[in-house]
Amino acid sequence: MIQAIEALIRNFERGVLTRRQLALSLTALAAGTEAAPRESGVKAVTLNHVTVRVTNLERTSRFYQEFFGMPLKQHSANTHILGVGKSFFGIEQKPDSPNLDHYDFGISGFNADEVMAKLSARNLKVEPGGTKESFKFRDPDGFLVQLNGPEYEGHVGS
Repeated sequence: MIQAIEALIRNFERGVLTRRQLALSLTALAAGTEAAPRESGVKAVTLNHVTVRVTNLERTSRFYQEFFGMPLKQHSANTHILGVGKSFFGIEQKPDSPNLDHYDFGISGFNADEVMAKLSARNLKVEPGGTKESFKFRDPDGFLVQLNGPEYEGHVGS
């Protein structure tokens, strides 16, 4: 058991395990069971996009287009959508400091009602403005997460 605990701690220190995963693994080990991920019924199969907020939309967009060769797919006065393979990178103009706006997972067999029920069971609320095809919620740490089917190509605005 000592070797297993030391291995868990090493993995935590190397960033392989989160603090929560370490705690669950140690608890399971102490209880005499193996820590296995619970089946959630909600399986993320794609990372559709990531959207960041920046103070200078044109400068940031130009950098990603030139440096990474990301083509400008869509744009408005405050948003640029750059292509990244089948996914995209969203850049939004915001006056505050640069930060992550949200990220979007494509869910296998996406059923909005079932996913919303699972979120509700965890006391998590869906943000206003979503649809049955795509919606956002805040995870337990406050990150904004968007969910939809893996083939979804739309973008839910902020």
